[in-house]
Amino acid sequence: MISNLAYVHPDAKIGQNVTIEPFAYIGSDVVIGDDCHIGPGSQILPGTRMGKGCKVFGAILGGEPQDLKFKGEYTTLEIGDYNTFREACTINRGTAAKGKTVIGSHNLFMACSHIGHDVVVGSHCVIVNAVLVAGEVEIGDWAILGGNSAVHQFVRIGEHAMISGGSLVSKDVPPYVKAARNPLSYVGANFIGLRRRGFTSEKIGEIQEIFRILFQSGYGYTKACNIIEESLPASPERDLIVNFVRDSKRGVIKPFNAKAGDSEE
Repeated sequence: MISNLAYVHPDAKIGQNVTIEPFAYIGSDVVIGDDCHIGPGSQILPGTRMGKGCKVFGAILGGEPQDLKFKGEYTTLEIGDYNTFREACTINRGTAAKGKTVIGSHNLFMACSHIGHDVVVGSHCVIVNAVLVAGEVEIGDWAILGGNSAVHQFVRIGEHAMISGGSLVSKDVPPYVKAARNPLSYVGANFIGLRRRGFTSEKIGEIQEIFRILFQSGYGYTKACNIIEESLPASPERDLIVNFVRDSKRGVIKPFNAKAGDSEE
């Protein structure tokens, strides 16, 4: 059902069983998949490709990048299936840097959250209210970013990471990490989230042992990664963590220093 009070550009491609409510705006060069629901006041702007089953509650998707280097080049916003975009959420398309912003499937973007240009978001992520994600950030599957967090450009957040609300994220956060405090620090494994997603106690124990060496042994990250590979059996989780740390360009968050935290208070 497409309301007579909505604007749909003649060049837009609209799938089957799509609802577009009054005062929604669908621009040219837009693709909307089957079974999507576009709520009142939503704007789906040129260059946006949306999969099936998405719900948009007054969000603005595919806006021009907020980047002074953007010169009007053709770029896109590519969205997977079954995502939810709540009120006043904004997601910009890409720039010449990567050419596209990419959103996976089954994500929840809560009210007033912002995703900048050329960002890559995996699947099953929760971006809570008023989270601000700058350009060219990478967010892995199942990550949760707490409300009012701000993520610096080029930062990477690994799979299954949990970021506490109100955090300033200026360093990379490895997979499976729970990060909190100020400055943002490693405070443990995200074991609650891992249990909810079916990780066994043995696997969680393996991840905790990796983090013990990486964050609590006193070694530098390069040496800690070498020790982890030498002392622990290979596994997808081990290799994911080690490769993430080694590939970091911005640097990885540090463990929380209780004495430093006390002195700051």
